[in-house]
This record gives sequence, C-alpha cells and structure tokens, in this order.
Amino acid sequence: MRKQLVPFIGASFALFLVACSRPDSETVSEPEPAAAEPAAAEAPAAESMPGPDSGDAGGADPTVVDPDRYTAEFENEAVRILRIKYGPGEESPMHYHPDSVAVFLTDIDVTLTMSDESAQEVSSPAGTAIFSAAGEHSGKNTSDSAWEVVEIELKPRDPSTGEAGGPDATVVDAGHYSTEFENDIVRVVRIAYGPGEASVMHHHPDSVAVFLTDHLVEMTMPDGSTEEISANAGDVLFIEGGQHLPKNISDSAWELVLVELK
Repeated sequence: MRKQLVPFIGASFALFLVACSRPDSETVSEPEPAAAEPAAAEAPAAESMPGPDSGDAGGADPTVVDPDRYTAEFENEAVRILRIKYGPGEESPMHYHPDSVAVFLTDIDVTLTMSDESAQEVSSPAGTAIFSAAGEHSGKNTSDSAWEVVEIELKPRDPSTGEAGGPDATVVDAGHYSTEFENDIVRVVRIAYGPGEASVMHHHPDSVAVFLTDHLVEMTMPDGSTEEISANAGDVLFIEGGQHLPKNISDSAWELVLVELK
C-alpha cells in the first residue's frame, strides 16, 4: 500500500506507513491484500452542496482566477486536492469545481451564488464532510471569522480500481469506522479512536484521509511489520489501496474523515 502525504498545515509524517513531504515523494509497496469480506450494509446517500449547474462541462479554475484563496496542494490521476481559505467577508469570482468532497476544518458560513444568479446560504460546523456535484459558483464568507476547507476534486476513474481487496473496516470494526455517506463515486467514512484503542486488520481502496485531530498511531501491516507514525490536525494524505491494523498510541482521542474512491 503506497501512500503520499499532502503537506497541509505543517504536515509531519504520513499516518499509514510512509512519511513524505511533497506529492512527488517516494512511495512504498506493501503485501498483496487478502480475499474480500462481505460488503457493509447499505450506506446513507451522499449529502450535497447546492448547485443548479451540476454536470456542466467546466468553467474557470479557482486556482487560476482566485489563487489567494484556492491552492492546489496535491494532484494525481485520481484527485486534485485544494486548500481553500477565506477571511471574514471575503468573496471569490465565479469558478468551477468537478464532482468533489469538501471537508470543513473550521465552522463555515458562506453564501454561494450560482451562474443563474440564484444564491444559497450554507452553514456547517467544523468536521463536516459533504459531496458537491460539478458546477459553477462564487463564494462569500458571511461570518466574522476566517474559515478553511479541504476540497477533494474527483477525476474520472475506472471502477475496477476501487474493487474490494480485504475486510471492510465498517463491517469488521464498526466501533471505530462508520459510513458517513456513499454514492457511485465515493464512500466517506468517519474514523474515531479513543486513547489506546486498536482495530483489526482491514482494507481500504485508494483513499484520501483528512485528519481532524493530531494523531499518533502504531500501524501493523499484513506481514507483521509495524511503524509508529504521527500526523497533525489538518494534514491530508492520499493512500493507495491495501490492508493495515491501526492502534492509537496517544493519550488522546483522534478523528479523521476518509474519502474512499470507487
């Protein structure tokens, strides 16, 4: 299982095996996954941001028309990951996103104006994850505080690359892994561990992890090898599919959002 660290907010080490500093960093392979376990129960449908332009062919790239607020921090053949930062009252010009998953690192209050000039208010607490269908909008921070979002833009993908390759974490360890929502593109899993808690061996497909808290974890791989790894709140990690068994070796609970690609 090869992993690449997206260096968000002073990222330190990749959580699941490899510490990398930039998207072109070294990757590492792990042993072949075991046979798949039965699928989890049907998941909730994806939450969605408003977007009457859903499905449009394209439009202005926010990193081009508004680079002060939209920064591309990682990109490969599967995803482009943006960091979005707005100060109080700041707004962006009209721009386009493909199908995306947004994870709010702070509380957010925003007015989204669509290309047809309709507007919708969105308010969500820190830690919320939503699916946003492709379309154009401009955004305005309507709060008195700065806010920050990680946006995972999804690229067209061969579904075979997302096939199961081992036990489903939400089936074999439902106490730590819960499906937030699912559609035909992604499954979004919320992961929460208490101090000292451990999982069982399980599999994830290619995924993007967004860390909501600091992490200190001992990761056991299928071959029995272990690695102690840390990550900071706000770090983001692209992970190629494979198996592992995590254990929280810190004195604090930790939480992350995992966007599994199909």
